[in-house]
Amino acid sequence: MTDQAVDTDGTQLSGDGRPGAVGSTPTDSQFLGRTRELKELRADIERAGLDTIAGRKAPRARVLLIAGRPGSGRTALAEELVRGVAHRYPDGVLRTRLTEPDGTPVPTDRAARELLGALDLPAPAGATDDDLTADLRAALADRGALLLLDGAADAEQVDLLLPETPDCLVVAVAEGPLTGIPDVRPCTLGGLDTKSAVELLGRFTGSVRITCDPHAAEGLVEECAAQPAALVIAGGWLATRPERSVADLRKRLRALPDEGPALARVFQHTYESLPSPAARILRLLSLAPAGLADPHTASALAGCSVSAARTTLADFAALGLVRTLESPLPRYEVPGCLMPLLRGLTETHDRPAEVQLAQARMLERTVRLLQSCRAITETDSSPARRKLAGLPRALRFPDPRIAAEWLTVQQPALLAAARAAVADGELDTLARRLMAALVRALVAHRGTEAAAPELYSIHQLVLDVAERRDLPREKAAALLNLADLDARTGRTEEALVRYRAALDAGRAAKDPYATGRAMESVGGAHQELGDWQRAADWFGRALAQRLAREEIADAARLHGRIAGVQTYAGRYGDALRNWRSAVAGHRRTGDVSAVARALSELARVQEYAGRPDESLHTCHEAVEWARRADDVRLQAALQVRLADTLDRLGDPAAARLHRAAAERMLGDELDGAEPDPEAGKDTGTPASTYEIRSAPEED
Repeated sequence: MTDQAVDTDGTQLSGDGRPGAVGSTPTDSQFLGRTRELKELRADIERAGLDTIAGRKAPRARVLLIAGRPGSGRTALAEELVRGVAHRYPDGVLRTRLTEPDGTPVPTDRAARELLGALDLPAPAGATDDDLTADLRAALADRGALLLLDGAADAEQVDLLLPETPDCLVVAVAEGPLTGIPDVRPCTLGGLDTKSAVELLGRFTGSVRITCDPHAAEGLVEECAAQPAALVIAGGWLATRPERSVADLRKRLRALPDEGPALARVFQHTYESLPSPAARILRLLSLAPAGLADPHTASALAGCSVSAARTTLADFAALGLVRTLESPLPRYEVPGCLMPLLRGLTETHDRPAEVQLAQARMLERTVRLLQSCRAITETDSSPARRKLAGLPRALRFPDPRIAAEWLTVQQPALLAAARAAVADGELDTLARRLMAALVRALVAHRGTEAAAPELYSIHQLVLDVAERRDLPREKAAALLNLADLDARTGRTEEALVRYRAALDAGRAAKDPYATGRAMESVGGAHQELGDWQRAADWFGRALAQRLAREEIADAARLHGRIAGVQTYAGRYGDALRNWRSAVAGHRRTGDVSAVARALSELARVQEYAGRPDESLHTCHEAVEWARRADDVRLQAALQVRLADTLDRLGDPAAARLHRAAAERMLGDELDGAEPDPEAGKDTGTPASTYEIRSAPEED
């Protein structure tokens, strides 16, 4: 969603939302025509609804419907209405599109996510349609907002997003009526009135050519059926040919077969006037993901240079064939009303093999851009520097900031490219590479938590391909990734189901990493659910595999996880044995810090088991290992634990000394460094405290 008002039917709006010439500066920025329609729509806002007439309070937001064929300027009218009444809604305007440029309905969860994002509210990764729409309705329940739902495919799409408060207003744009939503009267659009249509032409041609032959201008409007999208393309053709008169274009259009809509005829005339290379680029823009194109996309589709593609796209914008988007990078959008025409031309003029090759080139270019986007974040790595140096100059990013900006701007197109590649089914190898590169780039620039919603949808696509191609290793990886995201958002039961499915896939692939990881994750899910016995059992299975493969470090870590759940279950003797095994394993691998932490946990369990003298001795040993590891925070934590133990043993003076030592350690560390904002996260402790807390008194 952007603040710039854009007509999806082929009429570009200027920065303040009024119709303007594509690729040129309009001479008049006022909204044209539609006076009667605007008056009716504003009156409809004030009109008493059926509930009001019946003496009931309206349970939901009022819905205004603007209906019209693509190219009729329906979105431009909706935006003008929104501008005129937005001041009545203190919580602002929310916009989303409910159909893709090719006419495919946008899934409800994606639309709800976009609206929640506009409200700066979280939308958990993997949340269901019902959860997201419920969150949206709850967020809007006490707000006064105006929702513009563009390109509604049917009534159900709109109904699911309706706020349950009369303080909101919904303006829906659709091709036909929304049967099923009560109390909605459509405002149906035809062509512009002649005066407004002639004025729209004049914004492209200048007033002189209109004044010289007003009759020809009115005739051209008639040939275009006064449809804004057709008039924009006709005006663009005249604007790029100042030597041509309005009468010339009218005559050329009248010579065409009188078949099909006016928009198709005007578009066909402009298309036939293009040079062959430009015409081919235009046809192949029907393959642009989500109708979004940039010089790299056009270059890859057509197999031409980036500079040639950049020039051609600018020419298309001047002709009204694409729309320039407000962006720090050159970006364009193919109007939705032209997509069916472009697809028809592609089917007629390009062989299927050529189309598939163009798609493959575009995906390959996208993969390389994503690899470059990620590599620029790792310039301290020699392999990353070599990878960047091996890329063409046009594919390199000068610095991480620009790469991150590109990733943000291109995200809708990148996700759409992944969805389209998976849906195609013939380019699965490239689709898998694209998704892998996209995941790595998102994680490198945003981190796993911030990019979780996008990562969830990508992993779901990976799973679709893996199941279709019977790739158990990739299926296991996708299921593990999805389950991890489920677990992070509190959907532990769903995560458990996926971890078990990943275990089956890992076994089918004979992948020891996937099976071990899945078994450990199943144990972790049971631990989260409080089922200590099952958690210990699954951790034990994972441990047996690690020991069989002589993976000592992982085995030591698993001994610690088993000891943890045994501690929760009150099985202190078993927990002590496993912590001692963990200590021995970490000593074998030489991980000094891990030894110190394992010893500190061993001391804690000894204290729980009623062995304070042993706990005191183990704490002293852990302090020594923490000193060797140069882990100041752990040393401080252990000093506090020693103090707690000494208090219980009746030695408060020694306890005070250890607490003072802990305070000095933390003070020395924090005086020389910036506070770590992540320290204490998820532990309930402030950033300035030690990492491992001592046992509470009641334990």
